[in-house]
Amino acid sequence: MTGTMPDDLQTSCVIAGAGPAGLMLGLLLARAGVDVVVVEKHGDFLRDFRGDTIHPSTLEVVHELGLLDEFLALPHTKAPKLSAEIGGRSVTIADFSRLPVKSRFIAFMPQWDFLNFLAGKAGDYPSFRLVMQAKVTDLVKEAGRVGGLVVDTAEGPLTIRSQLVIGADGRNSIVREKAGLHVENFGVPSEVLWMKLGRQPGDPAEAMGHGGPRQGLVLLDRGAYWQCGYVVRRGTYAQIRASGIEAFRQMVNEISPLPPERTREIKSFEDVSLLTVRIDRLTRWWGPGVLCIGDAAHAMSPIGGVGVNLAIQDAVATANILATRLRDGTLSDADLAAVEKRRAFPTKATQKLQLMMRSSRRNDQGIDEKRKGPPAFIRGIARWPILSHLAGRLIGLGFRMEHVRLR
Repeated sequence: MTGTMPDDLQTSCVIAGAGPAGLMLGLLLARAGVDVVVVEKHGDFLRDFRGDTIHPSTLEVVHELGLLDEFLALPHTKAPKLSAEIGGRSVTIADFSRLPVKSRFIAFMPQWDFLNFLAGKAGDYPSFRLVMQAKVTDLVKEAGRVGGLVVDTAEGPLTIRSQLVIGADGRNSIVREKAGLHVENFGVPSEVLWMKLGRQPGDPAEAMGHGGPRQGLVLLDRGAYWQCGYVVRRGTYAQIRASGIEAFRQMVNEISPLPPERTREIKSFEDVSLLTVRIDRLTRWWGPGVLCIGDAAHAMSPIGGVGVNLAIQDAVATANILATRLRDGTLSDADLAAVEKRRAFPTKATQKLQLMMRSSRRNDQGIDEKRKGPPAFIRGIARWPILSHLAGRLIGLGFRMEHVRLR
């Protein structure tokens, strides 16, 4: 939005968070004729440590919107399969070649490009408004229901009144905190150390999947550089720092497919950012007048890169169930409960699978078991390659894929 900001806005739905879930839902609701406002606390989408994997399920949503060709014209790399190194050889962990969708690959694309694309397409609809630099500070509560958001903007405080508030503001959601929704935590399975390394001609084409028995290295192609994620056991970062930057460079070199001299670009731990990974979900996703989706409802491990795509599926299901109700002004608590019911199974099943994958490596105290090497599920796929197609379906499409409804 531009121009002088009013003190008060009225809309049918206000969405906190212009991430994948928030912008996709805003686009779908505006497409269905619902008046919708999306608020984002930042001034742009340029942040390094975000999921860059656009899975086949998300590409199918973009295809159903009639936008796939334009979307894939943006810079990206394609991964028709995911691989991992086991015993010095490359093993296909997930094969997407048999999926019943148009795009049988993962597209690696900077998330800011994805979000700018969604924001641009949503902005083509007159019923869509995006307010940047708008930090949520509170909820409007009236007669026991949530009736809007209070945000701080560059022009001053703004109250946005609405039939429904959507919390799509991530794993540290202000909306769910202010709504008093309870979070069930399943622990912190790992930590990721993020850094940048220059990209040069001759570097490996495949992203992801490099690692040893205790950690792995993920490489995300950002064009001019690699965004590298070094996965370590939880609680070990202080020990790694104490060992010094040279020892850390050596740890990375032991599992990196890049030339050893490349890690000289890591001058100090100021060039390394710690991301703590956790798995949690709300015991109930909604309250009167408020609903949480995406990471605000369920934080995922980065295993398989499924978090962004689950969030997109949440957005599609939410629009399918709520758009008509919001447009007609007939929204009820039962409609909000229907969204949770629709998305609860794929969320729980995905988190259960991630927790099983974690437990195959560590005991309850997070300590490595006697068996070293890759997790059991990777060893199983290496032994029976046909399982890579099953893994491809679970990673690529999830346990329940949602489809965009015709207008």
